[in-house]
Amino acid sequence: MITRTETDLGMPDPRHGIPPAYGGVEPTAEWAAEIKRLAKARNAAILAHNYQLPEIQDIADHVGDSLALSRIAAETDADEIIFCGVHFMAETAKILSPTKRVLIPDERAGCSLADSITADDLRAWKAEFPDAVVVSYVNTTAEVKGLTDICCTSSNAVDVVASIDPDKDVLFLPDQFLGAHVKRETGRDNIHIWAGECHVHAGINGDELTEQTESHPGADLFIHPECGCATSALYLSGEGIVPQDRVKILSTGGMIDAARATSAKQVLVATEVGMLHQLRRAAPEIDFQPVNDRAACPYMKMITPAALLRCLTEGKDEVDVAPDVAARARLSVERMIAIGNPGSGE
Repeated sequence: MITRTETDLGMPDPRHGIPPAYGGVEPTAEWAAEIKRLAKARNAAILAHNYQLPEIQDIADHVGDSLALSRIAAETDADEIIFCGVHFMAETAKILSPTKRVLIPDERAGCSLADSITADDLRAWKAEFPDAVVVSYVNTTAEVKGLTDICCTSSNAVDVVASIDPDKDVLFLPDQFLGAHVKRETGRDNIHIWAGECHVHAGINGDELTEQTESHPGADLFIHPECGCATSALYLSGEGIVPQDRVKILSTGGMIDAARATSAKQVLVATEVGMLHQLRRAAPEIDFQPVNDRAACPYMKMITPAALLRCLTEGKDEVDVAPDVAARARLSVERMIAIGNPGSGE
């Protein structure tokens, strides 16, 4: 029998103040069998985000972007949703599945991007622009979604903003790099962008991208719009340093589609390194290389084999959202879906 205790904790990450993760369990065949047995006994569906550890992705019933997974959660007949991701993602699943029990293997798994704006921050910003339309990226807390007019994903953010009356001010939050991408694509001058960022994506910079493109001639570039190097990628394309058709600004879900469609033999990937596992599974004949091999989210990696075992054994940690907040947040997601491009997620 596989066992663990509350003291089986990994080492903390002193760089970001990340609390220690649950440890002491290896992802063996015995572990995998026990996870499957427990999930079946609980009638639980295991969902894993693309940035999770490979062993967590491999044991999950579904792997993908957070919004796509939340929509799967709403459609499944499982009694419980085990969301292997960060906290705001489990909240979104609860918003779309209010009658289901939603668990996250470690409720301390936060998100630097979601934490970059609070509900109070947004209330104060709205007070400055009382007639503006608030567009929130799905990488936000339930409370922020509840104060939002319409949500967006990285794959549909341009369409969402383009659907808004051009005479209306837009408050776009929280990611400044995605906001800059939307501003470029729409040409709007009346879009105000919150200065938030994912510390992992922001750390993938233009100098690294330039160096990697020089050392990997002929490679396609898959760039997440949250990355600090997105502008540099467009510059390289505009200057003819990298052919325009090789530079693709994509959501993580879009990267999977592009991987299956590309004729390139090598692809440089600018996003969290966990994405490489799904890309290599989708197109094993392609050589996928990270632009920055240190771009690993310590919060995502808190969902360890031990944490998942604890979740299924002890029924921890449950995620709840106040009904009034959930109702308002659900409306902002439904408005996004109503424009015709629901997006796959972040």
